[in-house]
Amino acid sequence: MVNPGTLTAADYRPPRWLRNPHVQSLLGTSLLRRRHGERILGRLGAVTRPYLIDGGDGVRLQGLHSTVPGTNARGMVLLLHGWEGSVDSSYMRLTAAQLLQRGFDVFRLNFRDHGDTHDLNEGLFHSNRIDEVVHAACDVARRFPDRPMSVAGYSLGGNFALRLALRAPGAGLALAHVAAVCPVLDPSRTMDAMEQGLAVYMWYFERKWRASLVRKRELFPQTHAFDDRVLGLRMRPLTQWMVERHTDFGSLERYFDGYSIAGERLAGLQVPASILMAQDDPVIPVDAFRALRLPESARLEISPWGGHCGFLESARLDGFAERWIAQRMEDAAG
Repeated sequence: MVNPGTLTAADYRPPRWLRNPHVQSLLGTSLLRRRHGERILGRLGAVTRPYLIDGGDGVRLQGLHSTVPGTNARGMVLLLHGWEGSVDSSYMRLTAAQLLQRGFDVFRLNFRDHGDTHDLNEGLFHSNRIDEVVHAACDVARRFPDRPMSVAGYSLGGNFALRLALRAPGAGLALAHVAAVCPVLDPSRTMDAMEQGLAVYMWYFERKWRASLVRKRELFPQTHAFDDRVLGLRMRPLTQWMVERHTDFGSLERYFDGYSIAGERLAGLQVPASILMAQDDPVIPVDAFRALRLPESARLEISPWGGHCGFLESARLDGFAERWIAQRMEDAAG
């Protein structure tokens, strides 16, 4: 339940020049925004410390804990980035700043093979590695036991956040709230949308994924002895190559189904949830959101604008989504 007077998707009304979904999506990941987030964190006087986190079964993940000295934290918010993003992505820094301003501590977690952590684990990242993220969240909660934990994520990180919330009760992890911005619901339909959409999005993700695979090959040449022909594959055949050689799913269809949260899969969610989606998202089809079956404790908000995880509000490139997440966490903290 959203408190009266709180921030909702209806409050997001960007200027006309920012209502193009591609402008939103591309500016949202720009270096200018990343530096903007770094400056704000600096002005807050936040102290940030790196941690190696236990992902279970020998898996090690890395993350950053940020706090403002002299404050009594209202809670801990675990932030999860999108695919081929990192703890230093612009939206991660800016969301951390919003939360720190409202009295929260923040833990930004890198997924496996993200944020220059390729050396920590021999196996490749893939989107069904939810067990290690659940284990890592439990480790963070143990390290900071006096801070009630919530979780928020963007894009694939939003998908991971919602799956983490689904598994939290069984893992003994108490979560106060989960928030997701433009989460991947149906990976198969997302792949279709990217193949049929503006080529720049496919180019962006292919370029970053290939660079990640090259790094793994350099670090673990005996395990990852694939050649440049593999790296030249397009997104769908490259994903199928990865699935067939580095997972137990056997087929692309079963792999996509493994991390889908479409349809009724979120119906059993026990953690109060908030989901923000843009109707004009050029990467993730919005119609799957209207078919979601959600519990009464979950709220879906769809804005006419925002692109993919953009939600920019002005020429300063401040983001509505970052404020929205912070407001949801503040409401949950009561």
